[in-house]
This record gives sequence, C-alpha cells and structure tokens, in this order.
Amino acid sequence: VTGVQTCALPIYQPQVAILAVGTIKKKPTVIETPQGDLIGIRHMMFLSLSYDHRWVDGMLGGSFLRKIADYLEQWPIDRDI
Repeated sequence: VTGVQTCALPIYQPQVAILAVGTIKKKPTVIETPQGDLIGIRHMMFLSLSYDHRWVDGMLGGSFLRKIADYLEQWPIDRDI
C-alpha cells in the first residue's frame, strides 16, 4: 500500500518472528540460460524476516525465508487466487 521495498519490524511478545513483504517492482536482473546469460526485466520483491534469536536461530529463519521465496518464485502465473 505504501510502496515500501523493505523494512525491519519490531517483534512483540508472545510472537517470535514477523515476515515483512515489500512491494513488487520491475528490476533489471541476470537471467541464466543454456545459451548464456542475458539481462532482462523481472518482477522482484524483498522479503525480510525479523525474529527473536532466543527462539529461532539463523539456520531455521533462513530456511523458512528460502522456502517462502521458493513457493513465490514457482507460483503458476495462470493460477486463480
């Protein structure tokens, strides 16, 4: 709604983590193909995960964030929401 790309959010008890989702914008990026690398325009979005290190370690937090990114990157374009 506000056009923010990324932010760090406070965590309030009893929550142990919060996921921030930035706005989707077109960005230039390298696209790897069997014929070589290309520069193309892709839709990109920042994901940010803030968490309490007393409950969640970096490996678990990073794995969770990677899984969310994997789901979003492989979302079928023609799927109804």
